[in-house]
Amino acid sequence: MGRKFQNKKKKAAPQLEIVPLDENPPLPPQRSSDDVVPKKEKWVNKQRVLVFSARGISHRDRHLMKDIKTLMPHHRPESKMERSKTLSVVNEMCEMKHCNKAMLFEGRRKRDLYMWISNTSGSTGPSAKFLIENIHTMAELKMTGNCLRGSRPLLSFDSKFDELPHLKLLKELFVQTYSVPNHHPKSQPFVDHVFTFTYLDKRIWFRNFQILSEDGGLSEVGPRYVMNPVKIFDGSFTGKTIWENPDYVSPSKQRQVLKKAAKDKYVNRVEQKVKHEATRPMRAYDGMDNDELFEDDDPVETAKILAAIAKKKKEEAAKQTPKSALTKKIKEKQLQAVKDVIERKKARTIKRVKKV
Repeated sequence: MGRKFQNKKKKAAPQLEIVPLDENPPLPPQRSSDDVVPKKEKWVNKQRVLVFSARGISHRDRHLMKDIKTLMPHHRPESKMERSKTLSVVNEMCEMKHCNKAMLFEGRRKRDLYMWISNTSGSTGPSAKFLIENIHTMAELKMTGNCLRGSRPLLSFDSKFDELPHLKLLKELFVQTYSVPNHHPKSQPFVDHVFTFTYLDKRIWFRNFQILSEDGGLSEVGPRYVMNPVKIFDGSFTGKTIWENPDYVSPSKQRQVLKKAAKDKYVNRVEQKVKHEATRPMRAYDGMDNDELFEDDDPVETAKILAAIAKKKKEEAAKQTPKSALTKKIKEKQLQAVKDVIERKKARTIKRVKKV
């Protein structure tokens, strides 16, 4: 009997399963150090601006402040400040709100608006005070431009901001205040409008334009206003005056001058009437000068009369002192008076030295 061979199939070797790597592996139960693990954040420039006003601003000024808040997503709001408080309190308010910049609107007599821009981090300053003129808000202008809320703006400055020293300081202050930080949580990740600061007529003109195309097409959005710089201080709302505008005249002083001019206009008109009445002739003139020329029609006699009149005028002019001689005498007298004053001052100084 032969053996029966059974064809037994060989068992295949077990294949290993490919397990995908876990993208988020579990953390170990214990850390090697007790230090806090630093977070990697894209939002590095944490500039915050406290935008608020003091009591006493008008409705137009309030709408301007709201427009500026709309354009600056990195702002922090605050309720109105009492006018009785000193401005140094703003530094404490910024510290409580975790803000390092402040923009304060201050109204006077429901007519004039002043704006303060300050660097309040550590109360180091500087701070600048402006008089706001020619205010036009977004709702009032009704411009065709429209930019997305929260988008980051480009800042464009005039060439004068790189020439004058006080404008260089204001440029840096504007850049840190108006520019929206990159990757800010409330901002949009693109740029679609531009802030322009132009120095003209010793004032800073602010405009906001929407960027329509890459070739430079613009459309104004608003608001628009003019900043007349008054003073720049060393500290935040305090300190020494670094720069003061010599051409600044307060609005109340301008109104006072206009009222005074109107009053003088009335007084001058009354004086002219009185002078006219006083110098008015009581009777008509008997004749006119050189009336004898029209008595005779003979041209020869008329020419003789004209020659005699011209000769008489020439003799009278020769008797008078010429204008150049009078001017020379006046200059000599002025020079002599100046010499006398100098000699008196020298004599006084000699006496003081002798006494000492």
